[in-house]
Amino acid sequence: MPIATPEVYNEMLDRAKAEKFAYPAINVTSSQTLHAALRGFAEAESDGIVQISTGGAEFLGGQHKKEMVTGAVALAEFAHIVAEKYDVNIALHTDHCPKDKLDGYVRPLLAVSEERVKAGRSPLFQSHMWDGSAETLADNLSIAQELLERTRAAKIILEVEITPTGGEEDGVTHEINDSLYTTVDDAVRTAEALGLGDKGRYLLAASFGNVHGVYKPGNVVLRPELLKELNEGVAAKYGKPAGSQPFDFVFHGGSGSTPEEILTALENGVVKMNIDTDTQYAFTRPVADHMFRNYDGVLKVDGEVGDKKTYDPRTWGKLAEASMSARVVEACQNLRSTGTRIK
Repeated sequence: MPIATPEVYNEMLDRAKAEKFAYPAINVTSSQTLHAALRGFAEAESDGIVQISTGGAEFLGGQHKKEMVTGAVALAEFAHIVAEKYDVNIALHTDHCPKDKLDGYVRPLLAVSEERVKAGRSPLFQSHMWDGSAETLADNLSIAQELLERTRAAKIILEVEITPTGGEEDGVTHEINDSLYTTVDDAVRTAEALGLGDKGRYLLAASFGNVHGVYKPGNVVLRPELLKELNEGVAAKYGKPAGSQPFDFVFHGGSGSTPEEILTALENGVVKMNIDTDTQYAFTRPVADHMFRNYDGVLKVDGEVGDKKTYDPRTWGKLAEASMSARVVEACQNLRSTGTRIK
């Protein structure tokens, strides 16, 4: 199937919300990790989201000039071609973009999509993330309002992060402390500024103790039940029925989460869960194993030439792709998206 149209992407999110599952959002940094993600979604018979962070885009742009926009556009165009060979719907998303990188990343990419839409085509990316968690909430939401107006016009969905996620992600660092929990007041102020769909659709990365990076279960106190409180507080403020879920939530920093924490998040309105650390590890582990097991073959030892079939990137690259795709399948199972593709 081709990359999801705006209409299909909205249908994907609506379906996830109604049926209480979420799409894995897999960070990619190369054509190979893109194929691994697409393969995993196809094998799980799940639609999904592929995303590129600022650091990933810079890497994709090549080390000669390290241009984020070049890297993001190049992989997105590649994805639009190769995704047609996979029997699932895929949305393209840009991950964490802080204030100092908006003019070098999200805004230029929005301009690309605006031109495509004017020409009667679909946008290049289906959603973009504005990470204003390092700003005051007032400044964060002010910028979000400007971006939401543009994304709405370009048939794109905006993702906003209103309070910090702990740990480090592409240079944005937050301490692990009590600020990692979004309050009902934060949620109400967000609804007041951005509306509840009437000003354009957006995804909300609210914080319930989330931390980026690697951690073991129990090392971080996650409170996914907090999402219910946020929905209830905003629903009451706007006179919506009891039990309604005004927000489409995103789960950041999910590595090490327990199955129970994930299921609680799904029940409370999470429709997207970012997965990066775990898939990086899944991709790298078989490569390291191959290099250790075939040390003499991958290196020129004692004047020898090594074994070309052993150090050929295709040899170990296939192992890496298979391992990462298997982790994507596992993510689909954990998030209950397996078998839910829109045909």
